[in-house]
Amino acid sequence: MNSRRVVIIGAGFGGLQATQSLADSGADVLLIDRNNYHTFVPLLYQVATGQLEPEYIAYPIRTILRRFSFLRNKPKVQFLMAEVEQIDFSRQTVETDSCVITYDFLVLATGSRTQFFGVPGASEYAFSMRTLEEAIVIRNHIFSCFERAIQESDSSRRQQLLTFTIVGGGPTGVEVVGAFVEMLRGHLRRDYRILLKEVRLILVQSGDRLLADLPKKLGAYTYKRLHQLGVKVYLQTKVIRVTFESLHLQNHEVISTATVIWTAGLEANSPTISQQVSLANKGKLLVHPTLQLLEQPNVYAIGDLAYVEQNGKPLTGVAPEAVQQGVAVARNIQREFRGKSPKHFSYFNKGRLAIIGCYSGVGKIGAFTFTGCLAWLMWLGVHLVYLPGYRSRLLVLLTWLYTYLLRDRPVRLILSVKER
Repeated sequence: MNSRRVVIIGAGFGGLQATQSLADSGADVLLIDRNNYHTFVPLLYQVATGQLEPEYIAYPIRTILRRFSFLRNKPKVQFLMAEVEQIDFSRQTVETDSCVITYDFLVLATGSRTQFFGVPGASEYAFSMRTLEEAIVIRNHIFSCFERAIQESDSSRRQQLLTFTIVGGGPTGVEVVGAFVEMLRGHLRRDYRILLKEVRLILVQSGDRLLADLPKKLGAYTYKRLHQLGVKVYLQTKVIRVTFESLHLQNHEVISTATVIWTAGLEANSPTISQQVSLANKGKLLVHPTLQLLEQPNVYAIGDLAYVEQNGKPLTGVAPEAVQQGVAVARNIQREFRGKSPKHFSYFNKGRLAIIGCYSGVGKIGAFTFTGCLAWLMWLGVHLVYLPGYRSRLLVLLTWLYTYLLRDRPVRLILSVKER
């Protein structure tokens, strides 16, 4: 058992949890990721809207692994910062940009990427928000729009710079547009006083309601609340084209805007595999109820990469699902070490929360639903608890107190990154 190697690709919620759960298994565990940090994705939008510093939601992977060494007697856990180029199931190898690694068991946890649904111009001109780098790019762009608008004498061009459009009415889209409202209602009004009355916030949703994964009444509450906050919400409206300076809708309306943030959908971010594998919708890998690939019993897939059904419905791909899958995969691999069969995965739904902004949110826990300030406070508390690292939690808490008590955005730097 000691000679067995488990390779885990991806240091997101699922991959990191699988690594932690295997730390004292006796196996050689290798975690691979292109970055040397774990990103707390649920708070990316707060980096994009200037509320949090990027490093507050990024935690060094080696620091997390060092905890294992402190809590356990020399666990066999290592980390490799590398780009995975190809996986060969027949040879049981993972080829990276620096070396080739063999494995006995493989866990694929490479997450998701933005899905543009083939909309012309979307991938070129819309802003995606799946990585820390993308969130910083959005922040730079937002404040650049304000700086350029205050110098613009042409009213139509100024209106274009001050029109911010979010595509997608799920939790991320709602959170982004709500953060915009908070930003505009704070001390930003003093800095750009002559401009704020011209700012337009637009949320475009192809479905008939917002927050489709939550009860209908919570979607209706969210729509009403955003309307009260001055957000123009389009329902049952599809985007058919995105350009550098406009958003084209299916109803023939053209919105003149310099900013389109795309939160409309995700697809699996699957690594390159030399053999064919069975795929489901959005490029997800089909797996057995045990989370093993259909064709490869020693390969597991978790998180946004895996297509998993429960009670006849696919799981939605939220972080708690990935965390629980990470635990389940680690237990199944250890069962296989002992010659036992893997067990089926069953997700325990602890509830869902979404923040609207301006001290309001929505949530569902069991049969109970919540709206308003209570849901907002619950959302803040849950995300603060699950944020890795005591230092990060303290800094985020202090920043939130600063933001909501003083009504100011502490992060407004426009940073240009130049290659050396």
